[in-house]
Amino acid sequence: MASTSAFDPSALNARAEAAISVARRVGMEAAAFRAEALPDMLGIENKGLQDFVTVADRRTEQAIRTALLGDFPDDAFLGEEGGGRSNKDGTGGGTWVVDPIDGTTNFIRGFRHWGVSIAFVAGGEILIGVIYDAAQDKVFHAVRGQGAFKEGEPIAAAKTSDPNHAIAILGHSRRTDFEDYLAVSRRLYARGIDYRRMGAAAIGLIRVAEGISDLYYERHLSVWDMLAGVRIAEEAGAIVAVPPLADLLQRGGPVVACAPGLAGEFSFLMEMEGLLAAAE
Repeated sequence: MASTSAFDPSALNARAEAAISVARRVGMEAAAFRAEALPDMLGIENKGLQDFVTVADRRTEQAIRTALLGDFPDDAFLGEEGGGRSNKDGTGGGTWVVDPIDGTTNFIRGFRHWGVSIAFVAGGEILIGVIYDAAQDKVFHAVRGQGAFKEGEPIAAAKTSDPNHAIAILGHSRRTDFEDYLAVSRRLYARGIDYRRMGAAAIGLIRVAEGISDLYYERHLSVWDMLAGVRIAEEAGAIVAVPPLADLLQRGGPVVACAPGLAGEFSFLMEMEGLLAAAE
């Protein structure tokens, strides 16, 4: 199998351009479909309590898969809705990891905060992250070592250092204990930090990358929810702590992404999740 040495800058940039193009196209198509669709046209299915999938999710994932594997047929593909072949630990050949619509509940109900998330991983590293942000109708992207961009313009994490000026975005799902979420909320409140919950991890992570939010934290995410956003946030200069990629691909896990000036303030989250070493 190939290693990251097979993906030189030209190979990665070609993949990034392809992912940017397809993310923009399918994101705009999904937004147009949602704007015109009656509720019974969405084809909503319940995968679990407050866990939904729509016909738009499935169509979008298939369109991404067809486009990317059409251009790069030797790559593997792992999608939230359709699964697919992948390298179990991310150390072999390259794999696309895709959430066709992150924030499906928001999408169904007409909330603005949802997006299309596409990551490319190989050699135990997240090499590319691309996210279409429906609220802004913009594409964010990053290639490892090349910086982070919004519509081709560089972005950077906030310079906030005073917790009393900070805004945090918290994520929560029913896979984790709600009391833990409340405990974190209380601690942030006690420190004078305002906080939000958006319901779309990919969008929360790019809000940190572009300096709008000073923290995104969630106790457990699936791999397709976080990888693209992690790459973009790191390239934007945020401090990001996650488990090793091999662990994430097997079972998902927590993510902490924050403005560098507040890394000490939020180190309790990294310690709680056993991620202090990952943030160094």
